Amino acid sequence: MAFDGLNVISFESRRANEIGELIRRNGGVPFLAPAVREVALDQNDEAFAFGGRLLRGDFDMMIFLTGVGTRLLRQTLATRWADETFSDALRMLTVVARGPKPAAALREMNVPVAVSVPEPNTWRELLKAIDGRAERRIAVQEYGKTNADLLNGLRSRGAEVTTVRVYQWDLPEDTSPMREAIRRIGNGQQIVVLFTTSVQVVHLFQIAAEEGGETSLRRRLNETLVASIGPTTTEALEDHGVTPDLEPSHPKMGILVKETAERWRDLLSRKRAASHA
Repeated sequence: MAFDGLNVISFESRRANEIGELIRRNGGVPFLAPAVREVALDQNDEAFAFGGRLLRGDFDMMIFLTGVGTRLLRQTLATRWADETFSDALRMLTVVARGPKPAAALREMNVPVAVSVPEPNTWRELLKAIDGRAERRIAVQEYGKTNADLLNGLRSRGAEVTTVRVYQWDLPEDTSPMREAIRRIGNGQQIVVLFTTSVQVVHLFQIAAEEGGETSLRRRLNETLVASIGPTTTEALEDHGVTPDLEPSHPKMGILVKETAERWRDLLSRKRAASHA
């Protein structure tokens, strides 16, 4: 059988039992650590408070940090206002995109990007890209961890900074399986880790941060075989410094498990060879 008894960690929540059975059918031993509790979009009070201020004209500039967060902010605000309301308001501002992924999300809304941050797209390049600009009322779209260096850098220039965190999910009420998954990853056991949505990545690093283990988790994941269901999840992994080893030919859970089971030996062998090169 393809996994041949390999330990496979999954952070899937809503379909946890289903992915567990898929892993078993492909010869793996699943460890299920649900990482997501769904929250209704219309309960994101912080995003709606921001939306109200945006429509009142309270901002001169808006900085978009991630493609995932840009799209989710649009979806959230569209539950209260017409979809084009958000994009119309953004066209009245100086819009900054931290790299190609938020820029692509903004193009989908036909919102022009006034400032594109060059590679490697860190907060340092961002601050340099907007150096000397006159805008002082700045909104920052966040997704995951707050970037204190960026916010402090903006405020040191006299900016009034408003952050808007975008979420559609919360941590599960019981996080002990996630903590156990982090422990297993940290032990360096021969395992495969499956991510089926971007927010799993955010929540996993959030839990690791509570215990001061972000750096260790990042290092261990880059030594482990990591499979991502598709580009949005891959983006979240890359934003956290992790390069996934596999995306399936189609972003479907069953295909993710099947193709990972078929390819894990070759991928892991290549990864180890590269690390010793």
